[in-house]
Amino acid sequence: MDRHRNGDDQWQLSPGAAAGLDVQHPNAARMYDYYLGGAANFAVDRQAAEQALAITPEIGRFARANRSFLGRAVAQLCEQGIDQFLDLGSGVPTVGNVHEIAHRHNPEARIAYVDIEPVAVSHARQLLDDDPLVSVTQADIRHPGQVLAAPEVAGLLDFDRPVAVLAVAILHFVPDTEDPAGIMATYRDACVPGSYLVLSHAAAITMTAQEASAGQELYRGTTTPLWPRSAEEITPMLAGYHLIEPGLVPVDQWRPDAPTDTSANGYGAVGLLSAS
Repeated sequence: MDRHRNGDDQWQLSPGAAAGLDVQHPNAARMYDYYLGGAANFAVDRQAAEQALAITPEIGRFARANRSFLGRAVAQLCEQGIDQFLDLGSGVPTVGNVHEIAHRHNPEARIAYVDIEPVAVSHARQLLDDDPLVSVTQADIRHPGQVLAAPEVAGLLDFDRPVAVLAVAILHFVPDTEDPAGIMATYRDACVPGSYLVLSHAAAITMTAQEASAGQELYRGTTTPLWPRSAEEITPMLAGYHLIEPGLVPVDQWRPDAPTDTSANGYGAVGLLSAS
């Protein structure tokens, strides 16, 4: 990416890459990158992330558990023959990216990343190095028509064949007033039977009410406020899909690599779109 570190350890981007970039306020994508040990974040993001972790370390544990859930889900879909992925709100690329996992199973798999955050998009484009099987689109996932019509999406993915739509740790940034269930229904309706949805969403499962409220208040000071939801509130976003076992569960309990009795503060599910 066109950037370098300056003396105070902040990312310094070129004027073109920095256009429209808000570096005065923390951003959830860059905070998430920090939770995972990444480097594509600013001092303001690191400060906010440390404040969040001071409220409850569970925020960092959810980030790690969620990343692991994504890896397991993508790997299992590849085993089911899925070779096309639309990653909504893909965030800053870090170890365990969707294309890395998919290409270990199928080197011909196609992955379209979509994110609105300039640092995430710029970092992804550098990482991909013009890979013809992977694209990056800077767009707002709340506008499915624009996303689906984007050349990097429409020109890479064949929606006449099954596609896995990934909405992983993104819909808790979409308030009820913007109808997250309706947004996901539009993506669903663009897909053919045999397609899948992979969804995860922040929730206050083991957090105290005080921790959840304080964490939400902190995120209100970022460019990406957070709306945790209960399992019952998340379920409508999965409408039209048949959930494969074990259904909608805490992300670290979705087909774990080893038995676990923990419950990260977020739910995850994978759904199959069947013929109506």
